[in-house]
Amino acid sequence: MCKLKGLSLFANVGIAETYLHECGVDILLANEIDSKRAEFYTHLYKNANMIVGDITMPEIKEKIVTLSKKYKIDFIIATPPCQGMSLAGKMDPFDERNQLISYAIEIIKIIKPKYILLENVPQLLKTKIKIKNKLITIPEYIHLELDSEYNFAKENLISAMDYEVPQMRKRNIFLLSRKDMKYTWQVPPKKKKITLKEAIGNLPSVDPLLKEGLEDTLEVFPDYLKKKEVAQKISKFHHPPIHAKKHAIAMMHTPSGHTAFDNKFYYPKKDNGERVNGHYNTYRRYDWNKPARTITQNNGVISSLCCVHPGRKYTDKNGNVLYSDPRCLTIYELLIVFSLPKNWNIPEWADDLFIRHVIGEGIPPMLVKNLVYELTNNL
Repeated sequence: MCKLKGLSLFANVGIAETYLHECGVDILLANEIDSKRAEFYTHLYKNANMIVGDITMPEIKEKIVTLSKKYKIDFIIATPPCQGMSLAGKMDPFDERNQLISYAIEIIKIIKPKYILLENVPQLLKTKIKIKNKLITIPEYIHLELDSEYNFAKENLISAMDYEVPQMRKRNIFLLSRKDMKYTWQVPPKKKKITLKEAIGNLPSVDPLLKEGLEDTLEVFPDYLKKKEVAQKISKFHHPPIHAKKHAIAMMHTPSGHTAFDNKFYYPKKDNGERVNGHYNTYRRYDWNKPARTITQNNGVISSLCCVHPGRKYTDKNGNVLYSDPRCLTIYELLIVFSLPKNWNIPEWADDLFIRHVIGEGIPPMLVKNLVYELTNNL
């Protein structure tokens, strides 16, 4: 297997890079603007040189270029921020973050690596950016700048669930090969889909701690402490976020794959009892028989886009039909659904909210592994 020397731009905490060493790619250099994420990255990849700073600043860009030449970088992975064009974000075509792709392209044109992986949300295909006072779609811009020196893979709209990830995460991924290379990088054949039942169905039920306190929690969930003890033996990260009592009760009456908006009485309500207006995919449970829907940054909030545990049907002591696990996924479950290692080396200082955010903004590493292995196995 050929060894490639890599650069990671917009590196986050290095989620995408998790299995690259298994594929023959050594990430020697990385850039991330957020110092906290950069510290996480360095904790995971002690041999990588992390450049902390804004890629739009000339001194940071120059440092990336200089060190890339020194290390003879021949592989670049770039995952610019997607909040400006994401369905889970504001979808603002003029969001300044959408322009960041141009800085990655500038570096690519200088370094001229053998292979490139550019990743973003599917909305990238329609998003326009301003280049030399002209509006142009991002794909048009990428082709305009790189067509002369690079071949593009035939496919670019890829779903993570087709590559051993139990999550329906669609991404726009450009796989580029320099034209003087013998092999042109292509998307590998699809693999068997993994359902949530296969991924996390063997884990024990866990109840959430309610915002109203332990007394209210034990009233709603009499086995809360017993379940917590069992879950903690599996992993210290196998604990749910804290949820409001009204949200938990609404989800206790919501079957797998459904939203609480479908309930006749236990639908999402304001404090005054008035019905909440919301997107049909909020207050929604995952379906056991499918991969999870896309994990977003707000994966710990019941009212966010589909992020509630599938649950299991049961009958309480009063004969009421209810559904267990009225909560968002635990971090341990998120690791599995995102195809991260169950023993992912999370630094002690990282709090739950931070961990959830960086996972939600990442690219499933098993997807990256499948794509990159297709490359290195053919070199």
